Amino acid sequence: MQMAVSKLLLAATSRKSCKVLLGLRVLAFSATLSAAIVMGLNKETKTFVVGNVGNTPVKATFTAKFQHTPAFVFFVVANAMVSFHNMLMIAMQLSGGKREFAGFHLLSVAILDMLNVTLISAAANAAAFISEVGKNGNKHARWDKICDRFVTYCDHGAGALITAFAGVVLMLIISAISISRLAQPYKCTSTVATPSVVP
Repeated sequence: MQMAVSKLLLAATSRKSCKVLLGLRVLAFSATLSAAIVMGLNKETKTFVVGNVGNTPVKATFTAKFQHTPAFVFFVVANAMVSFHNMLMIAMQLSGGKREFAGFHLLSVAILDMLNVTLISAAANAAAFISEVGKNGNKHARWDKICDRFVTYCDHGAGALITAFAGVVLMLIISAISISRLAQPYKCTSTVATPSVVP
């Protein structure tokens, strides 16, 4: 009787943990995908006066876009990869299956989650560093700031960074849950069988 009650409590805890994990993956997928899309579509074109020939101003058109900065390219690719990873994990969790019980499967998911945490963290921090240079410049290296000229471009980049760092936090939590599942494996499916109570 006591063993049956313990199984019932474990089943209830497992259902709750699975729902939390699924919700976190959906949020992480949304955050990283949004960051990749916003940064990938980030582009602004402006025309500036660069000189004068007599009384005639000489104008030039400049375009700021993410492809000009390797850190931003890495940012877009990394966020796209992490969102694809979460999409696959969501699909696997919803479909369920017997392979969920395999220890190797749980270990591989935990490792992939940790790798994705490292990937998105590196990308977000690299993009944040180069964004700081774009916003304030660097007097020692004589790098001029550009955010006073390309305001919309910088605002969109800041929004992408915020959602990416939200994705970092969510992936850290997901990774912790994945590691905890190694100690006490349970199956995440749409329905959890209720053990029969036998005295």
